[in-house]
Formats: sequence, C-alpha cells, structure tokens
Amino acid sequence: MANTSTRTLRLLSLLQNHRFWPGTELAERLGVSIRTLRRDIDRLRELGYPVQAQRGVEGGYQLAAGAALPPLVIDDDEAVALVMGLRTAAQGGAEGIAEASVRVLAKVVQVMPARLRRRIETLQAMTEPAGWGGPATTGVDPGVLTAVALACRDSEQLRFSYTAAFGERSDRHVEPYRLVCHWQRWYLVAYDLTRHDWRSFRVDRLTEPRGTGSRFRPRDLPAADAAEFVRAGLENRPRPYRVEVLVDAPAATVRERIGRWSTVEEIDAGHCRVRMTSDSLDWPTMALGVVGAGFHVLHPPELLDRVHDWGARFSRA
Repeated sequence: MANTSTRTLRLLSLLQNHRFWPGTELAERLGVSIRTLRRDIDRLRELGYPVQAQRGVEGGYQLAAGAALPPLVIDDDEAVALVMGLRTAAQGGAEGIAEASVRVLAKVVQVMPARLRRRIETLQAMTEPAGWGGPATTGVDPGVLTAVALACRDSEQLRFSYTAAFGERSDRHVEPYRLVCHWQRWYLVAYDLTRHDWRSFRVDRLTEPRGTGSRFRPRDLPAADAAEFVRAGLENRPRPYRVEVLVDAPAATVRERIGRWSTVEEIDAGHCRVRMTSDSLDWPTMALGVVGAGFHVLHPPELLDRVHDWGARFSRA
C-alpha cells in the first residue's frame, strides 16, 4: 500500500477529474478499505479541498464543481523530496502505483513556480537510477543536489569540500558529469582535475559546492553510463560482509530476481548457492526476501541474527 502522503496525492489526482466516484470504486483504485478512504477524504477537507459526499447504497465522492482548489504549499526542500520520491515510484513498476505516480508527478511539477520547476527538471535530467531502493534525502541537502545537477547540466567546473569514509577532509576540483541514485545513496560521478582520473563522490559527504564559472567539454566516461560506473566502483571496493547462502529455488529463478547483485551457482534443479558482498546486512536480508523461497545461511552468522530480527519486526506489523 502506498504511504499516506502518496495515497492522498493520488486520491486528489482522481478527484480532480471532477467526475463522481462511487466509494467502492474509489477505494478499490486506491487499494484501501472504505474506512481508510473516509479518513483520506477528511484529510483533504482539512487541507481545504471541497469534497462532496453522497450517502446511501450508490454513495460516492466528487470535488465541488467550479471550486477554486488551494495551492500545494511546500518549501524547496520538500519539493525536491516529493518529486524524487514520485519519480522513484514511477520507475518502480509496482502495479497500480507507477502509472498513478507518473500522473501525479506531471501535475505537481506543473504547478510549481518556474524557478523551482527548472531546478527539479534539471535534477531529474541529470540523475541516473542504478538499482533498487528509492534515493534517501535524509542527510543530503536538496540545495546541494540541485547545485550539483546545475553544474552537470551546464558543464561547469565545480569545487567542494569532501569527507572520505575514514574522516579525511579534502578540497576537490572536478568536472561534474552525472548524479546517480543507488541503494538509498546519492553519488556524483565526476572527473577529478587534481587526481586526473574519474571518481564517484557520496553526496552526503560533499559540502559547499560552488561553480567556478569555467566551462569544459565533457570527457568520455570509461563505462557504459554513470550508473554502471558507480556500481563497478562499489563492487570493487573492500566490503566487511561476505555472504553465502543455500537457496531452495532453481538457479535461473534466483538469477532473474537478484543475479545482478550476486553470484548464483547451481547445485541441482531445485537448489543453488548464492554469494554476495555488502557493507550492510540489510541488503542481503532484503534480497533473500525478494527471492521468495526458503534458504539456509552458511555465512556469516550475524546474517542469521539479522534475518530473525527482520522476521520478528514483520510479524509484529
């Protein structure tokens, strides 16, 4: 089920057709109960949207004809978070959500002020998705994101301060290429003018980006695209966890679902061995859940504890 904010936006999108919606049909379209639908309708009314209700067996809802709807009032940071969240949902392919997210995304961007709309469109154009998981805005300054995106678009050299994984700070001078969102992280792919090589930078470790005014001709990236460059860099770096699991499913099935992020070795027609590396045990836990089959953890023992913890939390939900 979509979260409350996304669902409310979708409800508003449907009602803005200014047609009458039977309550049962509207609830079905949103994937919620009639009771939840009533709460969502009340939430829209609290926000100032004049939703009319018709009671009875043929009851339903519609927006008052000719009503002037209040504007969507959000600040710049919220706008960036909202649009990127909808963009992720639109790319996710979840049944009933992707199509609605595309419609809502188009409407939300259209009613934004021109200044903010240009920032959002630049951020969208300069960002490449690299894998599952929506990009997290927590810890990332939306102003930094849009400033970097503008530098990518304008092929303008960029200077910023950067904190490496072990706390070492340095000043960087780069030719920015693209932003990449991958597994709840933002990365900037750029050519480092000091080290004379291509690099990817975690955006949450990047501060005070400032354009130099110097333009450049983009170099040829040594990868198929920026997303592939980031993935290759992450795969080649040392990682603390090496996971090995026996899965009760055919190797072909497992490869189709998570083969892009793991090595799958066939044992027999119904079983396979899966190996992966990760700097967090949450990713292997989620990946194994996506497989949709039983499995036996061989290594590391901490993964078994993490799976049990997830299972307990899911059971309480």
